[in-house]
Amino acid sequence: MEWEKLLSLKRFGDTFKRKRIDQDETRLGFEVDYDRIIFSSEFRSLQDKTQVVPFSQGDFVHTRLTHSLETSVVGRSLGRSVGVEILKKHPYLKDEFGYQSNDFGAIVASASLAHDIGNPPFGHSGEKSIGQYFISGRGKQFQQILNEKEFKDLCDFEGNANGFKILTQSRPGREGGIRLSYATLGTFVKYPKESLPVKPTSNVANKKYGFFQNEKETFIDIANELGLKNKNGGYNRHPLTFLVEAADDICYTIIDFEDGINLGLIQEDYALEYLINLVRDSINTEKYNSLNKTSIGIEIQNSGHDYSYENFSSKQIDSLKKLLKNLVKNYKIDQKNILGHSDIAPNRKKDPGEKFPWQVLAKYRLAWWHKLDLKKIKRYRKVKLSSKKEESNFLKNLHKVGYMKNNHKKSYKKNNLLIIKAFQRRFRQDLINGKIDKECLLISKSLLIS
Repeated sequence: MEWEKLLSLKRFGDTFKRKRIDQDETRLGFEVDYDRIIFSSEFRSLQDKTQVVPFSQGDFVHTRLTHSLETSVVGRSLGRSVGVEILKKHPYLKDEFGYQSNDFGAIVASASLAHDIGNPPFGHSGEKSIGQYFISGRGKQFQQILNEKEFKDLCDFEGNANGFKILTQSRPGREGGIRLSYATLGTFVKYPKESLPVKPTSNVANKKYGFFQNEKETFIDIANELGLKNKNGGYNRHPLTFLVEAADDICYTIIDFEDGINLGLIQEDYALEYLINLVRDSINTEKYNSLNKTSIGIEIQNSGHDYSYENFSSKQIDSLKKLLKNLVKNYKIDQKNILGHSDIAPNRKKDPGEKFPWQVLAKYRLAWWHKLDLKKIKRYRKVKLSSKKEESNFLKNLHKVGYMKNNHKKSYKKNNLLIIKAFQRRFRQDLINGKIDKECLLISKSLLIS
């Protein structure tokens, strides 16, 4: 393979070649590819397709569109870095043809941006559903009018092949599809082969197919222009395709993982155990671990709220009391600074939970507690506050005792339900409903004077 061919600026549908040296540096042809994809209806359609998590209640979770945008950013960086090394090895590309390292980044970014076009909702599950429709569903009737390869395309439906079709298929008034450069189209094709024959192989480029029979001639045209044909009569991957796949893997591995954490599907502590290895040598621990550096964490064995949350044993509490007494003595820790996980991170944590005996520890000055008689104030439970001012006072009180920092002016109904529950889980353990009543207000006032 020759890089001057692999970096072809010729657009699909062109009858002439485009030279790099003649390009407008303010709007390079490979960058035009990116813009054309961004403004295409084919790309916009990705916003309605799930990435991994279906039917999310919030707007944080990634769609195919946001995933593709992020993949293109990573791909651009990878392409530029590789471009620098390629130009060092092959300086003629710059000296004779005018190629720059950013060209490589622009090609990879464009192919990365388009890499999920054509993929059905729910990814591989969607592909299997389509395939099954033709294998055993009503689609089986088409076997009679299609040749073996054409029908195989449908039975083993491949989103990447569908994407190649969408990008290159002519439409009325739009000959050549989106009319991307041959370099970008070649980089887009992850699997430079047709659906048949199927041969067991360890070559990642041959594990699937990359074009339908209808687009076979189109692929051959592009592959010949780029010089992808190999000695065995087949076709090689475009070298920059590996960077697209790397960018895709990086994004869905880390970002889909992030979605799982934020949705509560993956425990944060479990996730951090794995993710820390990615940044251990580069992270600024002074900046990000300030809380861990200034606090002592104590873990007590319990199945927790997501499983069979049980009472803490007397042995556990006795051991905890001994430990806390020593820590308080040795480090001069104020009882107000002995906190639960949910006190610090109410939006993410529930532990140690409503079964934890804070009141017992408070008798030994090992925890913060109010001085109210629980039986007497219980009559104020579920009694509505008399005014907005009382509600505001409660939220300010929570702010003063350590909850809701910088958030007391916001509506608790919208932003602070979990914070209210954290407060109740600590100081009113037999009713955790996230609602402010007179009892909650009285407890918050008592804490300020205790």
